[in-house]
Order: sequence, then structure tokens, then C-alpha cells
Amino acid sequence: MKFSFKSVALIGKHKSLEVAAPLLRLAKFLADRGLNVLVDNLTAEHLPVHPYPVMNLDEMAAVADLAIVIGGDGTMLNIARVFSVHHVPLIGVNQGRLGFLTDLTVENMLEIVAAMLCGEFVVERRLLLSARVLRDEVEVFGGLAFNEVVVHRSQISSMVEFEVRIDGEYLYNQRADGLIIATPTGSTAYAMSAGGSILHPGLDVLELVPVCPHTLSNRPIVVNGSSVLEILMHRTGDIRVRLDSHTSFDMQPHDKIIVSRHPDYACLLHPVGHSYYHTLREKLLWNQAF
Repeated sequence: MKFSFKSVALIGKHKSLEVAAPLLRLAKFLADRGLNVLVDNLTAEHLPVHPYPVMNLDEMAAVADLAIVIGGDGTMLNIARVFSVHHVPLIGVNQGRLGFLTDLTVENMLEIVAAMLCGEFVVERRLLLSARVLRDEVEVFGGLAFNEVVVHRSQISSMVEFEVRIDGEYLYNQRADGLIIATPTGSTAYAMSAGGSILHPGLDVLELVPVCPHTLSNRPIVVNGSSVLEILMHRTGDIRVRLDSHTSFDMQPHDKIIVSRHPDYACLLHPVGHSYYHTLREKLLWNQAF
């Protein structure tokens, strides 16, 4: 896979004052190398005066050859959903906490970005999810998820009751606080907290993880990434479907959620030598001696 980088979009963590200095340092670094630098309009609100064009995310995604995100995994999730449908590769600079998706640091970003601009990088494609809500067979909501699609109840409502089908075949009826449908990327997020397995991001699979199921025999299950999942709501109360913590929709009884693999992928660029297992050891503290 070959890339030609001419225009680079820079996006910082939302409402972060600390992002200004490293972002402008990176912008000058890129501009000095003859690249066209574009700055996200929300990020620009927290920057001093600068000479770079300001655009919203959709405008940048339509013209950029590369996006560099300075922030945490939450920032990267939001940006990936916009840029992936335009096939724009992403580089993440970690300024958050865990940083599963943002593997550069503010300290080493200039050195590593310089190497990556010269073609020294590893390309990784990450699966995305498409979710649609049908009400009386009419689509009333739709969106894209990088980590997960979650059906969940509010703190005051009773358990949600739903039916799950995979490729049209009945799997189970369930009473629970909710259900997580996670990509391999999302397996280290909410799904892991709810007892799901960690999935290597290179796998073409989806994971269904019940949230506090009424019946303890309802366990997480991993299915083929090409599967079409249907969740039919029998009892809802105050229930929502949520995509990556960024988008949500209020459900009604008999609504149907259809989740499937999105035709596009998120394209992440990593430094040479990147290892997912090293990331797990570092972020989950598996390398600590006892």
C-alpha cells in the first residue's frame, strides 16, 4: 500500500489547552518540509494566531492525505469515524491516559513522523461497524462505530429484554443491563471491563458481550466479522443505543438494531517495530515483576 503525503490534517484533543504547543510545533515541522498543513476548527479555538488554514473535520477529510491526532483514544475514535470513509490514514500522538490507538509521544513525535513521511511505517487496517435502527421497518437512526455498538439501560430503568439473531438464525433471548457488540479494537475498552476477551486487532471477528446478564450462562461469544447481527428490543424502558460514546439514540419497544461490518476500514500508521503485544504489556502493566 503506497501513500503520497501532501496535505496533513492536525487535530487536537477537544478543549485541551495543553495541545497548543505540541500541535504548533508539529505544524511548523511539517510546513518546513513543504507539506500543506490543515488545522481542525475546534482545535484552532485554543491556539494562538497561526498561518494554517482552518477547516472542520468533514472538509479536512475530503482533501487531506494524512491525519495526525494529538490526544487520547477517545479523540482518535471520533476522528477515525470521519476520516476512514475518505480512506485517510491516521497517526496518533498520545496525550491521554491509556493510548491503545495513539502510540507516539509528544516527546518523540517529530523524530518518528519524519521517518514515517519517508515511508518508514507499518500499515494496519482496523474493522469498523455499521449500525442501523429500524422502527416498523423504517430506518430511524444510523451511524458508524470504531470500538463498539452498545445497547444499555439508564441507572434508574429496569433490565432490558432483547432477542439476538446472527445471520438470521436465532441465538438467544436475554435479560441484562445491556449488550456490547465490539470490534477487535474495542475488545480492550468497555467489552474488556464487562468480561469479554481481548482480541488481536488483525482478526476479522466481532464480539458480543452481555452486560450483567440475568442468567449467568449467557457468556461472551465471538462470531465471524462478516456476520449480520440483529437485536430486537422486547422491553426497553429508558434504553439507548450508543456508538463509541459519541453518538446515541433512544430506543422504543420492538425497535430492531442491525449491526454489520462497515465496507471501509480505519487505516492506522505505526512506527516500524510496532507490536500490539508490547502495547498490551505496557498499557495493562503485564510487564511488572511480582
